[in-house]
Amino acid sequence: MLTDYDTYDFAHRRHIGPSPAEMAEMLETVGADSLDALIDETVPKSIRQAAALDWPQMTEHAILARMRELADRNRVTVSMIGQGYHDTVTPPAIQRNILENPAWYTAYTPYQPEIAQGRLEALLNFQTMISDLTGLPIANASLLDEATACAEAMVMAKRVAKSKSAAFFVDAGCHPQNIAVMRTRAEPLGIELIVDRPEALDPEAVFGAIFQYPGTHGHLNDFTDQIAALHDAQALGIVACDLLALCLLKEPGAMGADIAVGSAQRFGVPLGYGGPHAAFFACADAYKRHMPGRLVGVSVDSHGNKAFRLSLQTREQHIRREKATSNVCTAQALLAVMASFYAVFHGPKGLHHIATHVHAHAVALRDALTGAGFTVAPEAVFDTLTVDVGAMQGVIWRAARAEGITLRKVGADRIGIACDELTDAEVLTRLLRAFGIEGQIAATRSDIPAGLQRQSDYLTHPIFHMNRAEAEMMRYMRRLADRDLALDRAMIPLGSCTMKLNAAVEMMPVSFPEFSRLHPFAPAEDAEGYKEMIDELAERLCVITGYDAMSMQPNSGAQGEYAGLLTIARYHAARGETRRICLIPTSAHGTNPASAQMAGMKVVVVKAAENGDIDVEDFRQKAEAAGDDLAACMITYPSTHGVFEDTVREVCEITHKHGGQVYLDGANLNALVGLAKPGEFGADVSHLNLHKTFCIPHGGGGPGMGPIGVKAHLAPHLPGDPLTGEGAVSAAPYGSASILPISYAYVMMMGGAGLTQATKVAILSANYIAARLKGAFDVLFSGRNGRIAHECIIDTRPFADSAHVTVDDVAKRLIDNGFHPPTMSWPVAGTLMIEPTESEPKPELDRFCDAMLAIRAEIAAIEAGEIDAENNPVKNAPHTMEDLVRDWDRPYSREAGCFPPGAFRVDKYWPPVNRVDNAAGDRNLVCTCPPVEEYLEAAE
Repeated sequence: MLTDYDTYDFAHRRHIGPSPAEMAEMLETVGADSLDALIDETVPKSIRQAAALDWPQMTEHAILARMRELADRNRVTVSMIGQGYHDTVTPPAIQRNILENPAWYTAYTPYQPEIAQGRLEALLNFQTMISDLTGLPIANASLLDEATACAEAMVMAKRVAKSKSAAFFVDAGCHPQNIAVMRTRAEPLGIELIVDRPEALDPEAVFGAIFQYPGTHGHLNDFTDQIAALHDAQALGIVACDLLALCLLKEPGAMGADIAVGSAQRFGVPLGYGGPHAAFFACADAYKRHMPGRLVGVSVDSHGNKAFRLSLQTREQHIRREKATSNVCTAQALLAVMASFYAVFHGPKGLHHIATHVHAHAVALRDALTGAGFTVAPEAVFDTLTVDVGAMQGVIWRAARAEGITLRKVGADRIGIACDELTDAEVLTRLLRAFGIEGQIAATRSDIPAGLQRQSDYLTHPIFHMNRAEAEMMRYMRRLADRDLALDRAMIPLGSCTMKLNAAVEMMPVSFPEFSRLHPFAPAEDAEGYKEMIDELAERLCVITGYDAMSMQPNSGAQGEYAGLLTIARYHAARGETRRICLIPTSAHGTNPASAQMAGMKVVVVKAAENGDIDVEDFRQKAEAAGDDLAACMITYPSTHGVFEDTVREVCEITHKHGGQVYLDGANLNALVGLAKPGEFGADVSHLNLHKTFCIPHGGGGPGMGPIGVKAHLAPHLPGDPLTGEGAVSAAPYGSASILPISYAYVMMMGGAGLTQATKVAILSANYIAARLKGAFDVLFSGRNGRIAHECIIDTRPFADSAHVTVDDVAKRLIDNGFHPPTMSWPVAGTLMIEPTESEPKPELDRFCDAMLAIRAEIAAIEAGEIDAENNPVKNAPHTMEDLVRDWDRPYSREAGCFPPGAFRVDKYWPPVNRVDNAAGDRNLVCTCPPVEEYLEAAE
């Protein structure tokens, strides 16, 4: 007997959490007759889309078959293109236990250190690895890609150098994509780029210089003299370096470099058609407070035990807003973790072995080609060489392709060849055959000039010398994972972060070698499957948003903001207009002002009305005052206050009236999909957080993707290809392309109706939490009919006066209940912003509400004088297992402290440390793995 129950309905059976029966109970609690009635009460009719999203759903087995079909249309060859990207061996233990493990990939950025000690330790290992290999004392926890890191280094040099010059020198030997992204960054900031050979550097004429090491064509140069000359001129020296090469070559620190940047991709992170990869950024100690990105440091907890945390968080751009010096909002944490484990897995001896293997094969290849009469440059190589082949370039390149090898065309008469970890004698035999050379060669010798050989040790910390048996490595990875709280354990109700399900079926294609082993500059015919998938995903995203074109290049949300504003600026410039003012309401997303500053715009802040909405009259007055200088406005919709504002169309109309463009931040698109299209109600451009609305996991702080959608008039001004176009914002044409299959699979499996239902349930879940907490906590903002959008802000500020309980206390007490706290003190200080998403079933929503209500009861007991105002479960949270077993001298029971109502009795999550002392960590900044003695000193 057939039934109407479809067990393969991914949208309703797997992705959307509440069952129909649970939704009925939730609707009764919120006082709505139906889900559609709730949406009608919540979302303004004036913005609702007329046509439904209508493509069909796919099952899990169907999408896997489709992804296999697309993968088979890609061709994986032996890539010897180089240019900053190299094939590598991802140890299976790391692939299975990190990359493919939800305990690692579903975690959030470690702003709450008590529940993030595992990934913080792994990231500290990464920082230590970078610091050791570059020879610089401090490194951050990763950036988006090498080209972005180069641009960030340039801007930081401008900020800290004492030179008054507005010019920056770029080594012509830098990778072309690095130069392209630096050009994009320099233009709106008024920085003049001088691209030339290092010998042509005039230190007096620049505020800084960047050198590629080894150069894009393989050249090895010692930049000690150039950097010394820069210092004499009060300018900074920057080296963009190859991490594996530094295992053999003189490190940037030994050359006197102020900053070193690069990519950790070849440390076990797949090529992925361009990403995601973890870039690195290291600098001299004097500049640590100016360094972009996140910085993991060492502190202590309330019992004096060693604890890790994100240091110097006041540098974060969403806190500094228009005073920010960078808009970096995310890193590549998951990939940095992989790279750090690669170093732990191999240790210094293993890395030296791999580097020597790569170098020896490059030397053998150079000798064979030179012996056959070819002119090869440079004379000294690490892994890359360039061969002068004259008119034979096309013939040799095609012959290599016939051998399954892809080389780099350099100009019209040369070929570039880069060896990597997978290069062996068999590959070189095939390659030489393409050059008309028969016979085998042996890689037996090193040939690095004495003056360029590394003299210092690296990776000396014991963590890089642990037993390398896989059993021990597996257990170390498991121990770190067990210290953290990710989506595989509990709901993560972070407002504005959309921590929804990252389904296993969506993740599986990321590991397909046809997606993971493709070089970003591979020939187009090798990436036909990628192109079809990207084009189809872009088409669906355009339908969802109401835009006409989509660029997949930005590889983070903040980078999408920046790209969108640059697109607007180029549009105005093409019309012969110079417009600089960007109106940004206080209710906009925190990265917006920082992105506007980077795009060369002047930020004018618009006030909020008492109910949290944009003050339309203030907006109108400031738009009129800007007049012909109005470039854009940046709004977030629904607002970061969690409200659908009725005036959004009016705001768009005011902006257009004065010639400006509307940038609508896509941070909260999870409340719009299927209900309203930004491109239809007045927006001109948006970035889409694929790592929020479209299911790419957050990875503990990256990766992310922030493609931008635009209306037709802006399409000609989208970011260009980093090798052939203008305005590139990322190193690779499609940013972090290898994670796009996740969003593609999600959109196709949900279908149009499923995506729309997900949005409705996200709104229902948020209103359900608000309804359940009503009376215990005040919801700070609400919209029409008292409804909220997909998130709500609850006010904990009154408890500071009534019970001396802060928002931090409430957040840490939630950890005792087994939850990641909601977004804390943003966008309003002293509040919690809660976003449950559509993926959480009602029992988990109820467990969270029970936990919050129990905390409120504990606060009430403090207010009534029933429990001690300072020595109570809330102020002492979180409680560890060590608290449970040590002598108990507190005026409340062990059960009250360690097993509050929201906590599981079995499978309870125990934080590995007590409350972390943030101030101590900033006062005693330690950002590499220190010896045990330093931990003890910090505790004292």
